Amino acid sequence: MRGIGVFALLAATVVLGVTSCGSTPPDVSERSAPTQAELIDREVLLGNPTRFQGRVSPDGSMMSFRAPLDGVMNLWVAPAGEIDAARPVTRNKGRGIPVHFWTLDSKHLLYIEDRNGDENFHIYRVNLESGEVKDLSPYSEVKAQFIAQNEQHPGKAVIGMNDRDPRWHDAYLVDLDSGERELLATNAGFASLHVDNDLAMRLATKQTEAGGLTVYTRENDSWRPLFEVPAEDYLSTRILGFNADNSAFYMVDSRGRDTAALTLIDAVSGESRELAISPEADISEVLLHPRTHEVIAVAINRHRRQWQALDDRYAADFERIREQARGDVQIMSTTLDGEQWTLFVGNSDASPVYSVYNRGTRELTELFVTNTRLEGLPLAAKHDETIQARDGLELVSYLSLPVGSDPDGDGRPRRPVPMVLLVHGGPWARDTADYSEQVQWLANRGYAVLQVNFRGSTGFGKAFINAGNHEWGGKMHDDLIDAVNWAVEHRVAQPERIGIMGTSYGGYATLVGLTFTPDTFACGVDVVGPSNLNTLLASIPPYWEGILRTLVAAIGDPDSEEGRSLLTARSPLNRVDAIRRPLLMGQGANDPRVKQAESDQIVDAMGARDIPVTYALFPDEGHGFLKPENRLAFYAVAESFLGACLGGRVQPIGDDFQNSSIRIVAGAGQVPGVEEALVD
Repeated sequence: MRGIGVFALLAATVVLGVTSCGSTPPDVSERSAPTQAELIDREVLLGNPTRFQGRVSPDGSMMSFRAPLDGVMNLWVAPAGEIDAARPVTRNKGRGIPVHFWTLDSKHLLYIEDRNGDENFHIYRVNLESGEVKDLSPYSEVKAQFIAQNEQHPGKAVIGMNDRDPRWHDAYLVDLDSGERELLATNAGFASLHVDNDLAMRLATKQTEAGGLTVYTRENDSWRPLFEVPAEDYLSTRILGFNADNSAFYMVDSRGRDTAALTLIDAVSGESRELAISPEADISEVLLHPRTHEVIAVAINRHRRQWQALDDRYAADFERIREQARGDVQIMSTTLDGEQWTLFVGNSDASPVYSVYNRGTRELTELFVTNTRLEGLPLAAKHDETIQARDGLELVSYLSLPVGSDPDGDGRPRRPVPMVLLVHGGPWARDTADYSEQVQWLANRGYAVLQVNFRGSTGFGKAFINAGNHEWGGKMHDDLIDAVNWAVEHRVAQPERIGIMGTSYGGYATLVGLTFTPDTFACGVDVVGPSNLNTLLASIPPYWEGILRTLVAAIGDPDSEEGRSLLTARSPLNRVDAIRRPLLMGQGANDPRVKQAESDQIVDAMGARDIPVTYALFPDEGHGFLKPENRLAFYAVAESFLGACLGGRVQPIGDDFQNSSIRIVAGAGQVPGVEEALVD
């Protein structure tokens, strides 16, 4: 019962001349950081990690991780305790493998892969003994979803596939060796299907007309409504899994409260028992024992992630982890006996570290650093901030400053510096204190970076989420403007040297910033942001049918006159005439969420009005840039663009277009160095 994020836009007025990023860069020598840190190579900051996504096998005998093989992210395995003896078990030569996990018999790894960013993910398994790779969802245009596996059913997994009807995922029991599938349940218009620990179909959810959910329980081969989740709780409520005897299931649940609690729900009566809650933030993570299915611990994350053991037998373990792990901790995997945990330990100013915690010895052992090339380099720390919106709402935010600009370490630069407002996507997501490659790249180039959890962001209670309903380009944007004003008032940012940048909803916010508040930002960088909310909702992928009413409840109803008027008013496409500051756009041609047409139509509208824009299109990407060659190419353009607009440091584009599919559809001459790089 997990909400699915989308992305948004806005509108504004005013017409003036448009400045070009091809003009002379502003002189910020007296206004930016007086002491500049070493310029870190762009590829070191934004290229592939050394190793990533470490996981322990369920039997504890092996470790797996993702790492480059010939420049492409592949899967590797190593004997436990011998990470340097790792060997590759896949030889992907395309976009790379983004996610993987173990089967419970420790014989296979499962991973997902799509085609050039179309998000029609197939699930593959690799046999670690034979090396055989098999597509477990070998059907045309299918989007597979992993549902469950269980120790009592070795060699089996429950996988959802939508090859019968692209809108709905039927549930299949799949044999991991042969790939043969057995139908468990035909999806009769459900948003999600859930099995118990015996892999029996037990629960389903279906959206209501109001945008909420009805939870159904399975009885005698038929579905019975169990309870409803109101629309206001949809984005902060989700089913986790069943308890040991399958009589009840765990939920993160905001019904009847503001911050989401961990609850245990009787699978027959629907009665709920609260297990854990915090007034500060939603329960964000839950650690269940993989064999007994008992709750071990929960985490909340307001500014920083905090773990709390609910089982007293584990209290000493979390105390030891707090003592030994220098940073925020995420628990990524455990052995079936629950005695070994792989931890992701993060700090905002250092490359994250994967470690193994052993409950027997209560010792934490480093597994690997995710990017060894960053060790010893000058990285920026994130400072926790709470910014008050104009209506009193508290906005949890993070400020990163260029190394050398804040000699006393108080979170304020010696003098104001250029700033980038970096807006997160979703919008039903959030910024965290975790390490960010993007933030480090911007800070190293001389920019303060402000990240704001505007209303509609998740994790801070349902009232905060629902304060964003029908406020795309409205109060959600007001929050961003209030944060910019805060940065100016606190002498963080130079008011004339503030840029806005973001992906997905953050891209929409960028377009809104340049159209609704055209005098606030010196320039904007939009990646896969929608320009028209009406066409966005009209072109959602078919498998989002199960959440359509939720999107409508949050964004606006295109089927009502009032809703269409709201969506039209909040669409940047309809405010193109207001743009007078430089804009850089990036788009993947295969994006199924924010179609290429969203970028094309605003670029065309700007062209018809002779308003300059630079537009980079990637034929082999989707909703963002996964391939490192494409990522480096786009950020090379963005770095030159921001340098010309805001005056930060610029590493020449050089050969960063090499091996990239980048096409500059419009405005190559607007960004210094782009035309030369295209010729080279």
